[in-house]
Amino acid sequence: MICGIDEAGRGSLLGPIIVAGVCVTKKSISEMVEKGIKDSKLLSPKKRQVLFGHVINVAESICVCRINIEDIDFHVFRNNLNLLEAEAMAITIRNMKSDKTYVDSCDVNPSRYQRTIKTFLKQNNTKLFSMHHADRLNVVVSGASIIAKVIRDSELSKIRIKYGDVGSGYPSDKKTIKFVKEWFRQKNQIPAFARKSWKPAQMIVSCNTL
Repeated sequence: MICGIDEAGRGSLLGPIIVAGVCVTKKSISEMVEKGIKDSKLLSPKKRQVLFGHVINVAESICVCRINIEDIDFHVFRNNLNLLEAEAMAITIRNMKSDKTYVDSCDVNPSRYQRTIKTFLKQNNTKLFSMHHADRLNVVVSGASIIAKVIRDSELSKIRIKYGDVGSGYPSDKKTIKFVKEWFRQKNQIPAFARKSWKPAQMIVSCNTL
C-alpha cells in the first residue's frame, strides 16, 4: 500500500488548513495516471470536482485532518507552523496502513521535515519520503492534493454562504483584504474565521487602533 499526503490552505488568511492522505494499491497508480490525476493547482475547480470522485473510488482509504484557526495562530505566533503541519501529517499516517508514505514538504529542508514527522509517529513501520513538489511528482500525493483542495474550498464556501463574498481568502486578494478591513471597522475585531497571526490581519488592527 502506498500513501500520499498533502495540504491545502497554508497561505490563506481565512479558514482552516486541510491535510489529506490517500492510500492506494500499486495497481491503482496506473489508473490514477490514466484518469489525469495531477496537482490540484493545475486543475480547474470543475475538473478537481470530477477527479475528486475518481480519487475516492480508487483509494483503499482516505484520512482528512482539519487544522483550525486557533491552532494555526498559536503556532504561527511561535514561528513553528511547520511543526503543526508535521503533527497533522503524522496523525494522518497513523490512521492509514501503508508500506510507503510520500509527503509534500513545507520545510525548505525536506529531510528535516521527514525527521520532524517521525518524532510524532512513534511506532510506525511505513517508509517515509519527504520531498518538494511531491504533489506534481507523485500521483498519489496529487490525489491527496485534490482531496485537500476540494474540502478546503468547501470550507470557504460555507464562509461565503454565511458572510458574503470574501474573495479567495488569500492575502494577495484585494477583495479578501477589503472584507476583513470592513469587518474590523464595523466590529472592532478580526473575524473568527481569519488568522490573527497573519501579518495582513495584524496590519489591519494596528492601522485602525493608532
